[in-house]
Amino acid sequence: MTLTSGLKATGNIVQETPQDFFDFLNGIFRFDLDVCALPENAKCERFYTPETDGLKQPWGGGVWCNPPYGKDIINWVRKASEEYVKDYNKFIVMLLPARTDTKWFQQYVYGKAWLWFVDGRLKFGGSETSAPFPSLVAVYAKRK
Repeated sequence: MTLTSGLKATGNIVQETPQDFFDFLNGIFRFDLDVCALPENAKCERFYTPETDGLKQPWGGGVWCNPPYGKDIINWVRKASEEYVKDYNKFIVMLLPARTDTKWFQQYVYGKAWLWFVDGRLKFGGSETSAPFPSLVAVYAKRK
């Protein structure tokens, strides 16, 4: 099943971060914690699963987050914005769909995070086709 058909047929909103893409970002940031993972696709040694609920846990250190891309994405970007304000010595990096016209983007990402727009479209997990949407990386970090 391809990503596109998976999104349309099953409503699957959890997509595994492409490993090479994560490795590139990890080479820059050196992440400590994946706050939104499944045991089989966690990108860091320390991670939160749906059972441990990253939305209810503290986000300390260097945080990686590839949240579910459905209606609950607003909860993840709100949490990132709130957690970053609590401790400016940490950083939070999120992989997000580039939906700049949405309420969640305007309230919790725009003007609060550095934005890197991904060139082209990512292939999530083991998908054979690219995502049907563009992506961006939002970096909540102290400006030096």
